[in-house]
Amino acid sequence: MADHQPTHAPPHPAPDHTAGLGLAIGAALIITAITAIAFWLSYHHLHDVAAAHGLAADSRRAWAWPAVLDLFYLAGELLILRASYLRTVDPWAIALTAVGALGSIGLNVAGVGPGAPVLEYVVAAVPPVAALLAFGALMRQLHAWFALAEETAVVAPSTSVNASAVSRSTAVSAPVTPPGPMPPTAPPTLVTPAAPPAPAPIAYSDPRCTAVRALYNTGHRPGTAAMRDALAAAGFGRVSDSTIRGQIRAEVERHEPHLAQLPPALRTA
Repeated sequence: MADHQPTHAPPHPAPDHTAGLGLAIGAALIITAITAIAFWLSYHHLHDVAAAHGLAADSRRAWAWPAVLDLFYLAGELLILRASYLRTVDPWAIALTAVGALGSIGLNVAGVGPGAPVLEYVVAAVPPVAALLAFGALMRQLHAWFALAEETAVVAPSTSVNASAVSRSTAVSAPVTPPGPMPPTAPPTLVTPAAPPAPAPIAYSDPRCTAVRALYNTGHRPGTAAMRDALAAAGFGRVSDSTIRGQIRAEVERHEPHLAQLPPALRTA
């Protein structure tokens, strides 16, 4: 009877990282162009609004006035990207982005004036909304790039497996010599292997990190409420939520980045 060899599906081809990088760069260039055009249209319309409502006599002030909103928006988006890179939440960055984006959209629409056709309001609203979406997409691309760079730095190639394979191959291919008579030897002495040295404790700059680090032993990433309770039980008193997330938990996960990948606990904040 003929032996039936199991058939295996051919492995999927490895993704072409070069092509993926080219697509990401192309998307980033298109998004950057959309962002620049949308900001220019929004900025120009806000200049017209400022000139029509008190700043017509001074063109420099009329051109500078839209920056009060647009620069708030740009700064907020960059701070949100920074907070995302640090794996924390920055309420001030969110507030700046909301003030700049909503203010720009609202004033662009209000600058059309009452009684205008609906399409004119739509035309006025499109540039700031497009700037909001395009700049957010650009920040997301940068965040994905930061995450990929961090993952590449953490995962280093190892040659131990290849070395072991070479050793096994050498051992198999070496000629086998028949054993000769064994000389009398003393009874073997049992040697107890030494225990591996304990890892050195992490020296935190903030002593409150020790209380928060113990919560990760459950196999979950603790939420704000659990960390707040642990700090209070350890005698550290009342600590603000922003300090817990942005300072204490951030320092713990900076020393041990794998902790940030744990699933969140059921009780989160």
